Amino acid sequence: MSEPGVAVVIEDDEDVRNLVDAILKEAGFVVHSAATGREGVEVVRDHHASVVTLDVGLPDMDGHEVLRRIRQFSDAYVVMLTARRDEPDTLTAFLTGADDYVKKPFLPRELRARVTAMMRRPRAEGGLALPEADRGGGSGGAGGGAYAGPDGGAADGGAHGAGTAGAEQAVIRHNGLALNFKSRTVTLQGSALTLTRSEFDLLFDLLRAKGEVRTRADLVRAARGDYYDDDAYISDADERAVETHIGNLRRKLREDPQSPRFLQTVRGVGYRLTPKTSD
Repeated sequence: MSEPGVAVVIEDDEDVRNLVDAILKEAGFVVHSAATGREGVEVVRDHHASVVTLDVGLPDMDGHEVLRRIRQFSDAYVVMLTARRDEPDTLTAFLTGADDYVKKPFLPRELRARVTAMMRRPRAEGGLALPEADRGGGSGGAGGGAYAGPDGGAADGGAHGAGTAGAEQAVIRHNGLALNFKSRTVTLQGSALTLTRSEFDLLFDLLRAKGEVRTRADLVRAARGDYYDDDAYISDADERAVETHIGNLRRKLREDPQSPRFLQTVRGVGYRLTPKTSD
C-alpha cells in the first residue's frame, strides 16, 4: 500500500479528535477533522476521503444519519467510534453501511490495525474512494463501475479474444448470480446488485467455498480482513454482525426463506452455498 490517501475524523470531543488525528497521520494519511456531523459530511465530500472515523454521538445529528448522508456520494471506508455498549447500536451501524465499529475507550494500535486491515481489502480498480463524478451513474455493483455484461457475464472485450477469456476467469456463477471479483461487481439475472464491501466479501467467500460450510468465525475473518488471525478471539458481537450482513444479502438476492437459491443456514455452525439448480 503506497499512499493511504485522505482521512476525515468526525468527532466532537477534542481530545479524542486529536488522538485519532495523530493515529491516522502516523499511518500516512492526510487528515482533515470536523466537530459536527454537517461539517463532517461536507469535509468528506470536499476532500474525497478514503477513510472516515465517525463518532456516533455528535451534537447536531446522530452519527448513523451522518453515515447515511455520506453513503449517498462516497464509498469511503467508515469506522464508527462510540462509547455506547448496546447491541442494537452496533447492528444499526452495519445496516447503515459502516465497515467497522470500535468502542471507546480504544487502544491506538487497535484502531490503526483495523484501518490498515480495511485498506488491504480489495476495492474497485481505482483502489481508494472515488469522487462522486467518477462513480458512473451509480448503476454498478459493489464498489465500482459496471463490468458485467447484460447476461451477467464478463463485459465483451472482443470476439473470443484473450481479454474476454481472462475476464471470464474472474467471474463466479451460481443459479443466475454472477460475481466478478476483479471488478467487484455482482449481477442477478443480468441486473446489477449494489452490495456493501462486507456483503461482497461474504458472498465471494461463500461462492468460492463451493458448498463447503463456512463457520461464522470464518465469515468474520472474510468480512474484516487481516485484522483477525486464525487464532484471534472473535466475539459474539462479531458473529452477530455477520448474521446481519447475511440477512441483508438475502434480502438483496430476493431469497425465498422456504427455498433459498443461494445461501443456506447450517444451524449452529454457519452458512454454505446451496446446490446448483438445473435451470
